[in-house]
Amino acid sequence: MSLMADQNTPRRARFRREPEMGPLGPGKTPVKDPMEGLTGVLAGTLIMEAITILLILTVILKVEEGALWTTFNWVYVTVIGVAHIIAAFFQKRPGMLWVDLALQVPLIFGFFIHWSVTVVGITFGIVWFFIIKLRSEMLQRMRAGYLVTQHLGTAEDPER
Repeated sequence: MSLMADQNTPRRARFRREPEMGPLGPGKTPVKDPMEGLTGVLAGTLIMEAITILLILTVILKVEEGALWTTFNWVYVTVIGVAHIIAAFFQKRPGMLWVDLALQVPLIFGFFIHWSVTVVGITFGIVWFFIIKLRSEMLQRMRAGYLVTQHLGTAEDPER
């Protein structure tokens, strides 16, 4: 984005952001919505995370000769893993990205079970950070008309 400076405008309004536009203009609505592709990425990430979480069960069973294998610990880990699997099936609903992020909180605070739970939570927290960054970059490019699909076959073409 470029900053515009004009000497004739008041000081607080002197610098304002002017949105950049792609070389082909703002574009049109693409035939295939890129955000629907992102829901597949979100669901796949949740399934991978659920598998990793459920593998923590073997860690708490084997470490310290099973001393950490209490009812609370294995139920806690199992509920979080199953919640990830269930959430993976509802990714097309609005607001599910916030649910995905909320599912990271019990993992990050899972250090009272074993430190490996927190390591998994932090690792996938970093993954979710990059997914959110990818999503915001894609939205920004869609607004500016930088996606190729906005200029080729569009939903507004009568031929399609």
